[in-house]
Amino acid sequence: MHTKQLSKNLYLVDLQTGGFKNLIASYIITGKQTTIIETGPTSSIPNLSSALKELNIKLETVAYVALSHIHVDPGGGTGALLNNLPNAKVIIHPRGVPHLINPEKLWQQTQLVLGYVADIFGAPDPVPQNRIIPATNGMEIEVGNDLKLKVIETLGHAAHHLSYYLPAYSGLFPGDAAGIYLAAYEAVIPTSPPPFLLDIALGSLEKLITLKPQVLYYTHFGEALDAVERLRRYAQQLKHWMSIVDDGFRRQQTPAKIRKRILTEDENMQKMAEFLKCHPIYSKTAIGNSIQGFIDLASKTQK
Repeated sequence: MHTKQLSKNLYLVDLQTGGFKNLIASYIITGKQTTIIETGPTSSIPNLSSALKELNIKLETVAYVALSHIHVDPGGGTGALLNNLPNAKVIIHPRGVPHLINPEKLWQQTQLVLGYVADIFGAPDPVPQNRIIPATNGMEIEVGNDLKLKVIETLGHAAHHLSYYLPAYSGLFPGDAAGIYLAAYEAVIPTSPPPFLLDIALGSLEKLITLKPQVLYYTHFGEALDAVERLRRYAQQLKHWMSIVDDGFRRQQTPAKIRKRILTEDENMQKMAEFLKCHPIYSKTAIGNSIQGFIDLASKTQK
């Protein structure tokens, strides 16, 4: 069993990508128009398919696959999944549409940035254009059982990022707009790969806070209460990282020194520093790419 019921019509699927638990979550909202939020990468589709079977969901009843963005970890498996879902349409930010239709450039960039981690995720398959719905901010998706999913544009982590709000449960699916949540450490890692736009990311967090959600359903990973407070703390964490990096540039510190400072001066990172260093995926994505996003941003602003 790798599914967990969160509410009457809401289930979490631990995709166990690459054999790692609590890494990437997919969420299934059952109803007249069953909706899947996040597919995970191509390598996780067998686990997601088995979860649908485990929940006795008929494949033809899945109406929507809602993606936060087109990076391969939350959505690279969309093309492969659609081969088994005859009626499903994909909801994505308009800027992400070309990369779903032709993912070749996306995959090349992913391999360049993530190296061996890209191989763990697997190459994305193309999605037919006639199965894509470009989403606009405020758009509502009728799931059934009196449930509606509201689209919230939340740029910053990527220029094509969406979050989804489920008003009936005061639940928010922030994608990568609210970081990576590691429940075992009660800590969050920023999701800030280059090109990261801090001011825009902070604006997106304010937009989510105004919704006053009670629950966060993290793609990475799982359910967490006290949603508004967590979003506020995350905004402060992003500002803290920026202050460390800016100070490092003023002191002409090396990127390695700045990286070390973040791992020691951020309490969140202190809690799980050894875990992150040893984790085959997070050591590359969390310690490497997320910090690099701030370093690249500082290098541009201080020129």
